[in-house]
Amino acid sequence: MNVNQSAIVDVKPESTCRWDLVALGEVMLRFDPGDRRVSTARSFDVWEGGGEYNVARGLKRAFGLRTAVVTAFADNPVGQLLGDLLYQGGVDQSHVRWVPYDGVGRTVRNGLNFTERGFGVRAPLGCADRGNTAASQLEPGDIPWDDIFGDEGARWLHTGGIFAALSETTSQVAAEAMRAARSHQTVVSYDLNYRESLWKAIGGAPRAHEVNAELVQLVDVLIGNEEDYPAALGGEVAGVDTDFSRLEPQAYEAMLTDVLTRYPNLKLAAVTLRRAVSSTRNDWGAICRGGGRTWTAMLRTDLEIYDRVGGGDSFASGLIYGLLSGQDPQRALELGAAHGALAMTTPGDTSMATLAEVERLVRGGTARIVR
Repeated sequence: MNVNQSAIVDVKPESTCRWDLVALGEVMLRFDPGDRRVSTARSFDVWEGGGEYNVARGLKRAFGLRTAVVTAFADNPVGQLLGDLLYQGGVDQSHVRWVPYDGVGRTVRNGLNFTERGFGVRAPLGCADRGNTAASQLEPGDIPWDDIFGDEGARWLHTGGIFAALSETTSQVAAEAMRAARSHQTVVSYDLNYRESLWKAIGGAPRAHEVNAELVQLVDVLIGNEEDYPAALGGEVAGVDTDFSRLEPQAYEAMLTDVLTRYPNLKLAAVTLRRAVSSTRNDWGAICRGGGRTWTAMLRTDLEIYDRVGGGDSFASGLIYGLLSGQDPQRALELGAAHGALAMTTPGDTSMATLAEVERLVRGGTARIVR
């Protein structure tokens, strides 16, 4: 991949780095009841998933990049299952921190996430069981960031608001990682990924606004959906259609302009737009803004959804792939929107799409059989 020197972010050449992207975040075991309800299921499929990790996995599996994850697992059979799933996804786990298990989970455990897909008028439902997890107990000083960004080299760091909300210390770890990345000229992206349930016990919305405002000052590329920006950053974010009843990108351009003004360190801010007609039919699109310009991609109505979880993460990996490969923001945005749409056609949090499928959809390919 050749770096386009006119690109909106300045990315280090791949020849100078071991990693194209390093993700920082928690990876949980997802229990998926298929077409049943969590509360009445008698069997589950299991997947690995996590907002930040999903981006690294998509970049590896769909786009063929070199990625690693920084996280922590309790060293027991559940943690080993997660490790095995990571091997299948191809994301390097040499920087996974394995924490001794006490036998019952009093001091440390692995996160579980029970998620049903929803159908028609029944909304998707998630029930997380992630208190006291190994990842939530990470503290500043636990991870050798200068080894990762300096000795090994990484072109991009990705983390997000889910990891920052896990505990009082994880936001400090995120800030530590971002500062180390910036000192080594590594691009930093952050997905706002606001989750009210995670912030509830550690200060609620006011604390979320405070933490995110501090972290976003260390970010180059900011990502979120239309609800994340005002929920995570607080204040009256200009231009937001607060009932989210329209899928009109121009209505959100003012929001991104306002955010870029408030955080002049940002090179690019991107937002995915989704209107849930039903659980199985969504309107879907994305816009981004940077350098005084706005780009729009893939405004689709009635996109058929199989499993919406991870669609935003797959959007992020497609966008980042485009920027890492030196493509212009319009092309990067189209890759992100297409990858996010494809990821929602398969089960699980992570993408099962291929680069050929993503590029075909960007070109306007249909769902006719490919033989």
